[in-house]
Amino acid sequence: MRVRIQSLWEEVRSSYWFVPMLMAALAAALSFATIALDNALDREFIITFGVVWSGGAEGARGLLSTVAGSMVTVAGVIFSITIAAFAQASSQFGPQLLRSFMRDTGNQIVLGTFISTFVYSLLVLRTVRSDTNGGEVVPYISVTLSVFFALASLGVLIYFIHHASRSIQAPVVISAVADDLLEAIDRLFPAGMGKGSAGGGSPNPEEDVPEELDEEGARIVAPTSGYMLAIDDDELMAVSEQLDLVIRLAFRPGQFVSRGDVVMVAWPPDRVSRGVAERLEQAFVLGHQRTPTQTVEFALDQLVEVAVRSLSPSTNDPFTATGCIDWLGVALSRLAETDLPSPYRYDDEGNLRVVASAALTYPELLDAALDQIRQYAGGSVAVYTRLLEVIATIMPHTRTAADRRALVRHATLIRRKSAMTLTEQEDRQDVDARYRKVMRLQADEDGRAGPT
Repeated sequence: MRVRIQSLWEEVRSSYWFVPMLMAALAAALSFATIALDNALDREFIITFGVVWSGGAEGARGLLSTVAGSMVTVAGVIFSITIAAFAQASSQFGPQLLRSFMRDTGNQIVLGTFISTFVYSLLVLRTVRSDTNGGEVVPYISVTLSVFFALASLGVLIYFIHHASRSIQAPVVISAVADDLLEAIDRLFPAGMGKGSAGGGSPNPEEDVPEELDEEGARIVAPTSGYMLAIDDDELMAVSEQLDLVIRLAFRPGQFVSRGDVVMVAWPPDRVSRGVAERLEQAFVLGHQRTPTQTVEFALDQLVEVAVRSLSPSTNDPFTATGCIDWLGVALSRLAETDLPSPYRYDDEGNLRVVASAALTYPELLDAALDQIRQYAGGSVAVYTRLLEVIATIMPHTRTAADRRALVRHATLIRRKSAMTLTEQEDRQDVDARYRKVMRLQADEDGRAGPT
């Protein structure tokens, strides 16, 4: 249930309607409160305060109508500018990044400010009355607040112009995506589920898996098609402990699941009733598009997509590509220092409960991060040299010889590709110099680690 709530909140947060709608509802509630306050206080007492608007009914109607009309107009302009920014982001950085722009809290609050000011002014306007006998009903405090909101909206408009122009700048977009990536690394799945293989069980965790699990276990299938957004690890552990089950997951978060695919297998099958199967079905969340909730690959793909698009012949922007490479280096350095979670998850008693689908290894993550950028680099010396510089930066953070060999493999591929695409000898020498630095660093790190 917790993961479903988190996924629902992520979906709502990524929408462009939630915050403006919430602000409009609060503005409506505030209008009723201030009108009630106006009715409760004496007019002479209210106008003794110099800051309170004290005009007649006709002036109040004109003022509120002007504020409401101008707010709707400006809200339309704001919406148009936002859509233009979305189109620019989609064409320049890729459609996957539209989610980041839509979940931008600043954009949502700006639109919500103008809509809520309109709603507030319109609801206050209905209470302004005057009759033929000269009697008037004017909510002075409410009208004053409407003026205040209009002035505040001007400040928000100035902020929006700055924010909109800044939000489509490549370095800002890249750093925002990198933040998502680093957050995803900090919550690698299935680290939060039970204990890893080091916390219980035999030295060889595969020995704890029942031999009949894959062939005779109860199969739980996907009710619909979509991307595996998240898996409720708490629910899986709770069900497996209550019924003494061993569960093997067939998919990891971020993978696409078709309706009818087996998403998990449980042993022994005689304990998996229809009710238990429904509980297990509720333990995973499917959606139409990937999110970085429990997967590093999606955020990696976003950075790679920005880099690859910037290297296309129509764009030819190596500066954006090198910015992406720099942030990929930060993420890959952190991954090199991070213990990837074991797929074998044990309960507090040391009993195997869940076998997660194997996550990508560090060499596979390197492939996902660097392969496409190298392949699309063409004849860009800046991209080749920056790739090798980042590999040299990552090398001291590695902890195993296998990870270092994976880095050297990519350095060799980059050098080979540059030799085929670069025509100037000096350019090739620049690449070779950085390649030799990578090799020296590998030798130094292997020497510190000793024989393996």
